[in-house]
Amino acid sequence: MSRRKRKCDDCPTVKQLRAEFAAFKAQATAEIGDLRTQLQKASKTSATSSKPPSSDIVKPPRERRMRGKRKKGGQPGHPMHVRPPFTPEEIDVTVPHPLSCCPHCRGKLHAAADVTPKTIQQVDLAEQTTEVTEHVGLAYRCNSCGCVVQAPIPEAVEKAGLIGPRLTAVIAHMKAVSHASLSSVRRYLHDVHGLTISRGQLAKILQKISNALKMPYEEIYAALRQQPRLNIDETGHKENGDHLWTWCFRAEQLILFKIAESRGSVVLLDVLGPDFQGIIGCDYFSAYRKYLGETNLVVQFCLAHLIRDVRFLTESADKITANYGQRLLDAIGRLFDVYHQRESLPEPLFLRRMDRSRKEVLSIGRRAPQSSEAQNIANRFRQYGREYFTFITTPGIDPTNNLAEQAIRFCVIDRHVTQGTRSPRGREWCERIWTAAATCKLQNRSLYDFLLDAITAYFENRAPPSLLPSSSTQSIAASA
Repeated sequence: MSRRKRKCDDCPTVKQLRAEFAAFKAQATAEIGDLRTQLQKASKTSATSSKPPSSDIVKPPRERRMRGKRKKGGQPGHPMHVRPPFTPEEIDVTVPHPLSCCPHCRGKLHAAADVTPKTIQQVDLAEQTTEVTEHVGLAYRCNSCGCVVQAPIPEAVEKAGLIGPRLTAVIAHMKAVSHASLSSVRRYLHDVHGLTISRGQLAKILQKISNALKMPYEEIYAALRQQPRLNIDETGHKENGDHLWTWCFRAEQLILFKIAESRGSVVLLDVLGPDFQGIIGCDYFSAYRKYLGETNLVVQFCLAHLIRDVRFLTESADKITANYGQRLLDAIGRLFDVYHQRESLPEPLFLRRMDRSRKEVLSIGRRAPQSSEAQNIANRFRQYGREYFTFITTPGIDPTNNLAEQAIRFCVIDRHVTQGTRSPRGREWCERIWTAAATCKLQNRSLYDFLLDAITAYFENRAPPSLLPSSSTQSIAASA
């Protein structure tokens, strides 16, 4: 080293400049790292987070592999789906179309008993879609005292008012399934049925339906605490500018919706109580973890949410964190490779392989690099590693929370269409009609038939139909 260079190195000014440059470089490197992290978080998609798929539409579509263009309609190898014809009992009118002579030679014709006639079955609305009934309580004068008396009109008719049970059930069905606004219902009644009705009258009709569904809703509410398995999810709800939360509780044959002011564990304690003995499938949200800490229940945290978070790590600008995420993602993939062999492997062999895969995932997951994102994942496995793999030892438990997410999607659509509710009464309407619609669909029951039975029972002051399966109805009655 030359004397001049040593002299420059010893110069205080040079040392100060080098120190300032080193500090500037360290600060710039840290800022670049923070900016890369922010950019990565802003680039989250539905594949790397819990964002809805609709948020991906602003991003460029993924490049797809070109495949041969297939023909429209049914594909080779797939079974044909043909609608079964109506039975003779279901046909109201039969219209024959005869021929007077042969269209080729004008000769006489006789019936061909050995040939099946061509048949087209057609369904249409009746020309008179509604029926107006006038109920008259006849007036009488007493021959003895001279007073005037009137025959009473049945209480069910007076309680129903302008709109009868069937049309009331149709209005409820439109609001529940079609997410129709009051204006859309008014337009339908006017254009199709020739009936003009005010928005206030429609609001009163909806309140009658809500009252009719009160007891079936409360039955399901009480039955949730006895369910062996529940999948739970929550989403936002709007009410006059206030932010509420819609909770979804899905059992095997029941679905209940509850709109609450809180997203915390207090809702779980209110609905399920502190002594719930079933198994809960849910995501990693803090309310479920707090409820788990306050009770002795068994939980299955959603692996689909975990996979999205791990996939986000694989896109990290930090190579060490990205490699950690990829190793963990590969291990989870190998676990599901074994999981999908459940039907083909003997039970003892399947459980051994699943346990080996589980230990591999936990081992990789707990040995994370020092980045905050990786340590968050590692802490999950350290504190709740067992709760991510309940499905291995408990048959019938799904490793994801897709069941609850599918059920609550209906409410999300309704929220976007109707813009939420405006009062506690509207909140009750949503809870009850959503619960009835989702439970009927789950049980393969006709929602219209159930609504018609419920509203008729309400008008006649008798017990409404139940949404509980028959065995559940008996157990609830026995416990009561």
